[in-house]
Amino acid sequence: MAGFIDEFMNSMGPEVSQQLARNLGINKKAAMQIIPQVAPLILGGLQKQKINYGGEERVDHILNKYGSASVLDNIGDLFSKKLQDSTADPRLGGLLGDSGVQASNALQNKFNLDAGTAMKIIPMLAPVILGFLTKKRDADGLGSNGIAAMLDRDGDGSILDDIAGMFLQKTSGAGAKGNILGGLLGGLLGKKR
Repeated sequence: MAGFIDEFMNSMGPEVSQQLARNLGINKKAAMQIIPQVAPLILGGLQKQKINYGGEERVDHILNKYGSASVLDNIGDLFSKKLQDSTADPRLGGLLGDSGVQASNALQNKFNLDAGTAMKIIPMLAPVILGFLTKKRDADGLGSNGIAAMLDRDGDGSILDDIAGMFLQKTSGAGAKGNILGGLLGGLLGKKR
């Protein structure tokens, strides 16, 4: 899991954070810190869908429907369109549910954002993260099995422990507010052990 986040940040982080900062009018450093906090929530939502609603086929369905790798070619246009979307929902349908709203509120508080800006972050980042996963599945030859294995790095049927270790590394030294999204992730996944 941490490997995926690191790979995403190394490959896409500079461009995504630049476009996020430009489109939302926020500091680029803050944008760079936001991305690795939102990505685990989206991956956690995928894992919950996998466990509760149909295994690898469900993950494939979500990636096929919402994770077009083509969005990676023009992130600026994607973010500009998402910014204009008045129906942008941080719940991402059922993928995150109320955890998406709670995460948006936590981002608002942690990064001193206005509520409208905070609510747009997850809907803007989700297609890019899902698109990157789709690219790994298809172009990198991981396939559905590889994505499923990546979601649960240690093979215990839960990614909560996989993400928790990564998340704590990314937020160490961030103070109490740094762990808010980690707590939401536990809620999203039902603290499954």
